[in-house]
Amino acid sequence: MRAVHNLARAALALAELGYRVEEILGGFEYWVREGLAFKTWQGRERRAPDPLTAPADAGDCGS
Repeated sequence: MRAVHNLARAALALAELGYRVEEILGGFEYWVREGLAFKTWQGRERRAPDPLTAPADAGDCGS
């Protein structure tokens, strides 16, 4: 449970610095499964949305 509180504190600190912060259930796994971009050591990557997790017909998931 402590990690959850640390994540909330980190999100608040980033928001106070002006960053856009969103809670994503499922963490990084669901970020990727929703078709959102991420960085790897090889560069930016974006995978096709998983129909089991991403909203249907929502190209940018409201971003």
